[in-house]
Amino acid sequence: MRVLRISHSATIAAWRGRERALRDAGDDVTLITAPRWHAGGVWVDLDARPDENVRSARTFFGRHPALFLYSPGPLWRALGEHWDVIDIHEEPFALSTAQVLLMRALRRDRTPVVLYTAQNIDKRYPVPFRWLERWALRTASGISACNTEAARIVERKGFSGRARVIPLGVDPVPDAASPDVPAEHATDGGITVGLLGRIVREKGLEPLVRAMQQEPRLRLRVGGEGGDRGFLETLAREAGVGDRLEVLGPIRPDRIGEFYRSVDVLAVPSIPTDSWTEQFGRVAVEAMAAGVPVVSSDAGALPDVVGGAGIVVPAGDADALAAALVDAAGPRRTELTAAGLVRAQQCSWESVAREYRGLYRTVSIARPSHGETEAADERGVEVIVVAYGAVEMLRRALAPVAGLPVTVIDNSSMPEIAALCEELGIRYIDSGGNIGFGAAVNRVLADRLVPDGDVLLLNPDAEFSADGIRQLHAALRARPDLASVGPAQVDLNGHAARTLWPFPTPLGSWMQAIGLGRLIRGPRFVIGSVLLLRAEALDQVGGFDERFFLYAEETDWAYRAHRLGWRHQEITGLHAVHAAGGTSTDPRRRESYFHASQERYFRKHFGTLGWQSARTAAFLGAAVRAVILPGERGHEARRRAALYRLGPVKVEQRFRSAD
Repeated sequence: MRVLRISHSATIAAWRGRERALRDAGDDVTLITAPRWHAGGVWVDLDARPDENVRSARTFFGRHPALFLYSPGPLWRALGEHWDVIDIHEEPFALSTAQVLLMRALRRDRTPVVLYTAQNIDKRYPVPFRWLERWALRTASGISACNTEAARIVERKGFSGRARVIPLGVDPVPDAASPDVPAEHATDGGITVGLLGRIVREKGLEPLVRAMQQEPRLRLRVGGEGGDRGFLETLAREAGVGDRLEVLGPIRPDRIGEFYRSVDVLAVPSIPTDSWTEQFGRVAVEAMAAGVPVVSSDAGALPDVVGGAGIVVPAGDADALAAALVDAAGPRRTELTAAGLVRAQQCSWESVAREYRGLYRTVSIARPSHGETEAADERGVEVIVVAYGAVEMLRRALAPVAGLPVTVIDNSSMPEIAALCEELGIRYIDSGGNIGFGAAVNRVLADRLVPDGDVLLLNPDAEFSADGIRQLHAALRARPDLASVGPAQVDLNGHAARTLWPFPTPLGSWMQAIGLGRLIRGPRFVIGSVLLLRAEALDQVGGFDERFFLYAEETDWAYRAHRLGWRHQEITGLHAVHAAGGTSTDPRRRESYFHASQERYFRKHFGTLGWQSARTAAFLGAAVRAVILPGERGHEARRRAALYRLGPVKVEQRFRSAD
């Protein structure tokens, strides 16, 4: 696989480990980076070996990670080559990200793009950065995030797929402390605490000095530079601990090992602010790789990075910090050092490269020219049924597929359904309450019977044979760009039911309102009563959005897959029987749930204005029909108009609050 990576921070040799590991694994990786960058308080010049395949691109317009641009020449030439993946290791809102995406568009290049994010505070950026971020998120085929919250934020902001949480990598630190031998200087009973990075108040300067006040054995060695260095020195002097403070200034990346060898424990006592919190804490993992115990606060991503391998204390709690530093350097040193080495190995460049290789293959597989067809029997199929009462109807759905790997998750918690599953030899899960269709499916996806298999979603009011599933599976695997397939459907009377629908849009709502819905063109999706999902698409898109309680969850999933390059298809030669709404006895409630999900869909993908346009079209269309249609059809139209006048989500909430 040919990968083009663009990253200003890769100027630092220690941070090019990902590229080295990817090449060692067999990928052809070309890196574009800055010839010079300011990091850790010092300027670092690019010094790449010939075998690293690194190209430099001068930066200008500033040195803030989000406010600089690359010299366009190297980018333009590189984007003219063939790549399987373009990995832009910059934030989605960064100017450099927009620059690369614009040049890619001018090149008419459709290579999948992977972005990176560390921003774990949900910020609303000013124009034009808000627009640039939205464009980048809608363009990206994949995103790597160095912490969980950053991944969830880009998903909420508009990324169509599942953002992968991949840690920042570290190299083994040369000449670092041995796990079994204290640091060289620690022979007088004192404890040398290391603090490495920017010297600013949010890095926990005040609680650290107060901890030194309370515990006379603590002395602080600081590596770094920053605007609050004078504040730190004054604070320490006024607290009476100035003689136990040593500020070394900026530490070059190639001297980091010496710094870690000189300390007994590393402190990362950061304090979150309204605009900043820790996004990863690379120094914590570096210290662990060096055999140095770590004590951190609970700011941002630190608990995920440090927890279990170090000691985590509440941010700003000087008492807890002092006790933890003494504990980490003394009684728990051996335990924490061993756990830290294990955690550091999870963040090794080899481990990080494996995660990136998986991400690259996921985003490139939906491209027909690069995908490979795969025989259906090379992958299994797992059937998931979300049950809610209607035991006999469920029996008819399960009987034809009982010989396959099947999981029934029961939103009604009925003993009769549990007994039916035991009778048929089917796995049964009690969801514990009516958690909704999407949430129930996601719970099963997190605990798969066939972890790498494709997934058939089967409604309890639908019937489809095991042989039909095999044929459906073969059709899915015959085309590498298919995310989902479904059979044609008939109702209980044998009448054909529509299975393939265009994605809802505001324009489509107006065409429906004036009676021209049959003229709507464009991509389509298959409804979810009998729906086979491709494992690779699930891996890239992720599970269902649980904000959709019932209905439209498959529409939303299919639309996100479509935006990532996947297609959906109805297999007309196969037929399933579907008793639509068979598990519901209240048509008004069912209607409110359906249209509330439509509202969520429009708000999510087209914003408030898109929803208001679609809502107006639906209301006017229903109001006109209420006047001209006689009898029950007119009554249904009046009810529909009232529903859209009040707002479907509000009406749904009334039904749910009455439960």
